[in-house]
Amino acid sequence: MQIRIRNWVLIGAMTIFSAAAVAQEPGGQAGGRAQFAGMERVAGTVVSVTADAMTVKGEDGTVYTITTTPNTRIMKDQTQLKVADLKAGDGAMALGNMDAPNKTLHAALVMVTDAETLKKARENMGKTYISGKVTAIDIDNLKMTVTRLDGVSQTIGFDETTSFKRGGRMGRGGFAAGGAGTGAGAGAGAAPAKVEGGESITLADIKVGDNVNGTGSLKGGVFVPAQLNVSAPRAGRGESGARTAGTVQHPATPQQPATPQQ
Repeated sequence: MQIRIRNWVLIGAMTIFSAAAVAQEPGGQAGGRAQFAGMERVAGTVVSVTADAMTVKGEDGTVYTITTTPNTRIMKDQTQLKVADLKAGDGAMALGNMDAPNKTLHAALVMVTDAETLKKARENMGKTYISGKVTAIDIDNLKMTVTRLDGVSQTIGFDETTSFKRGGRMGRGGFAAGGAGTGAGAGAGAAPAKVEGGESITLADIKVGDNVNGTGSLKGGVFVPAQLNVSAPRAGRGESGARTAGTVQHPATPQQPATPQQ
């Protein structure tokens, strides 16, 4: 089975690791994605590493232990790693079975982002990409307020170049160091991968509480997405049905926008 990089806000549910942290999505062969459905998710910054485990700190300050076995897949940019390859400061998002009382996740899959990529993604949130939850909509003035994955509230704008899309399936590609978001990256952060299919919608179809994700640029000091991908909120779950711990509970890994979408 191959793992496709989405590189989700991540670079999706790593607060910014579901923006800069390589949000890599199982895919390819049949059953790849379904294999991880329903698992809990822990995302954060690596604090320490041992031979078969790591500790990570989420954006809320909670520290989790992620344990691995020889069967755990540890992926970075489509390359399989060992736990010993990780270092403090890297971003990590793990899917597996949670031992809640001990704040320990027994991981089946770990996606890794190096510290530099994570730093670039943080810097570019709200400049080259947006990912978060809609808290207010001003249709008359073509504006929207989004609580981003990093907890910052930002007002974004739209113009005649903006398109809106709901649903769809992420195509090949992933957050590369440079843009950030959840898809194919370029520039100084990473960019979301292209979304295939889905429904074209209008600003009027978007509701407060929806999750949004897209890449774009600053125009007159206001971020304007070229395409904004929209998904309805899922109570306590991320894109693949994974429950999320240790991250901001917005779109853990929201649907990725296309061209510029988990």
